[in-house]
Amino acid sequence: MKSTDKPAIVPVSSASSGRTVPANAQRRTWLSHTARAAAGLGLMSLVDPLVRAGAWAAGSDAPEKTEVKIGFIPLTDCASVVMASVMGFDKKHGVTIVPAKEASWAGVREKLSNDDLDFAHVLYGMIYGMQMGIAGARQDMAVLMNLNQNGQGITLSNQLREAGVVDGESLQKKIVDDPRQYTFAHTFPTGTHAMWLYYWLASYGIDPLAARIVTVPPPQMVANMRIGNVDGFCVGEPWNARAIIDKLGFSAATSQEIWADHPEKVLGARRDFVEQHPNTARAVTAAILEAGRWIDSSPANVRKTAEIIAAKSYVNTNVDTIVDRMLGQYENGLGKSWTDKHAMRFYADGAANFPYLSDGMWFLTQQKRWGLAKTHPDYLAVAGKVNRIDIYKQAAQAAGTALPAGETRSSTLIDGVVWDGSDPAGYADSFKIKAS
Repeated sequence: MKSTDKPAIVPVSSASSGRTVPANAQRRTWLSHTARAAAGLGLMSLVDPLVRAGAWAAGSDAPEKTEVKIGFIPLTDCASVVMASVMGFDKKHGVTIVPAKEASWAGVREKLSNDDLDFAHVLYGMIYGMQMGIAGARQDMAVLMNLNQNGQGITLSNQLREAGVVDGESLQKKIVDDPRQYTFAHTFPTGTHAMWLYYWLASYGIDPLAARIVTVPPPQMVANMRIGNVDGFCVGEPWNARAIIDKLGFSAATSQEIWADHPEKVLGARRDFVEQHPNTARAVTAAILEAGRWIDSSPANVRKTAEIIAAKSYVNTNVDTIVDRMLGQYENGLGKSWTDKHAMRFYADGAANFPYLSDGMWFLTQQKRWGLAKTHPDYLAVAGKVNRIDIYKQAAQAAGTALPAGETRSSTLIDGVVWDGSDPAGYADSFKIKAS
């Protein structure tokens, strides 16, 4: 098993040249392409972002719908959607964002499908599951941007800790030595948390399909561990931290240990809504880009964000439960504390937000791996249809956000396997542990 004490370096891949740039040069590489992207987007990109946004908001490219409802689940990574509204970044781009708190991902799916929500803070894999018809009725969907990277986790119960389990290796040994039924929870069958949980278990030789897997809404994870319904779960923050504070469990892994700087939540919408309201989609995406930039710009802004989203109308928990891990200050419930170099981020000079085609394809490969999809799709064609890079580039132009060199990237995951999107079918079929 490859050590995960130091998360793997994540390079940025250039689709045109095939070369990679190490992560420690990523920011310089990212910014070096800003001028080139600006030229490709036309003269308007040379105008100051404030002037540009005002022109779009008032001119022929004005948003078709000016008040939009964005669904969110009470998780730390709803922050950029909330702050776009609270801090007025939405008004700058000619829209009013109305955040709508939802109880479960299934509820978000239904409301997106039924036109009760215009957009949603949503699981990347759920959008692709809806697109493929494996997460409910098939419906054409759109990913407009990544909302964040990192910041999810796998928590195991203190009952397992008392039995000697402290990590994936000892969990595998416990399951072999004591072959009872083990129950693990995620938040949605095709979502990110299911995929992180399955990938992590399999990387330690544990077949997740041999365990009992249940779906639990994020805010209910801690309560289910409290009454003994689950041995472990994968969820977004702050619910992993909450389990530790309540002395119910410990952090066995962070999602960034599984894939450093992985994609997580996205701004999702129905494709028909985006086609009918392209200027609205651009404006909302630009506003959230600016909110993410504001959050990431200083620890003080992170703290202010934590104070705001902790309110009952948003995440509904104590500020202290949220803020430490937002700042990268982790404690695992086993006595280990560290500053995480790959903590949740909402902007990172735009590197956290670009909707890479390879990110979308990865979720398709895992849905095929675990038997959710029965056949191989046309991976690139699906990702090219769902991930609206055209809208994102317009929003980046309005927000003054740099663009990457290419539309795919290369990453090394916890098991040492490299994912770059070049052979998705081969990648999906290559795993030893998978659905039969």
